[in-house]
Amino acid sequence: MIAIVDYGVGNLFSLKSSLAALGLEAVITGDAACLEESDRIILPGVGAFGDARKKLADAGLDKALVSLASKGKPLLGICLGMQLLFDCSLEFGRFEGLGLIPGSVVPIEPELEKNGIKLKIPHIGWNKLDIVKEHPLLRNTAQGEYMYFVHSFYASDCKADTIADTDYGVRLTAAVARDNVMGTQFHPEKSGAAGLALLRAFAEF
Repeated sequence: MIAIVDYGVGNLFSLKSSLAALGLEAVITGDAACLEESDRIILPGVGAFGDARKKLADAGLDKALVSLASKGKPLLGICLGMQLLFDCSLEFGRFEGLGLIPGSVVPIEPELEKNGIKLKIPHIGWNKLDIVKEHPLLRNTAQGEYMYFVHSFYASDCKADTIADTDYGVRLTAAVARDNVMGTQFHPEKSGAAGLALLRAFAEF
């Protein structure tokens, strides 16, 4: 069973529907005991990092996630859920993350400006995935596959754990993995057949 973490942030229904389309059993839960009983965990998320981090802490789910991940349970963060896996975020201040993957979350716009590139922020839409390191999460994903992104911030200083990136004027981290902890900046549940293939790979991890 895959547990989808419900902490008041994230598009939970479409994610559960995607897993159901694959014939996978999934439950939406904010109960730490249910996370403990699950085989795998998905941490979704949309919105602001600080607000999401506080909601995780208020529900006592931050400590549960760190504990379960440290015991080897497969954990996949999606979009903001991926960003929460890192040490910290500089989104509207400085906020501590879960510290499961080294690195920090920073705004895209200054990187574009520094390179004289004018592109819309947030980065919204389909973008090509460049696989930079083999990993079981990407076993069903072809080089150059298109995935759906919606974000204004990205994970930096995480090259050692980056398994895929994408080009939006500058290179942006698209997927990361450290042992049993994985994350995608894009939304697999909104990425059609390619996204479903990635979710299936996670279910087989």
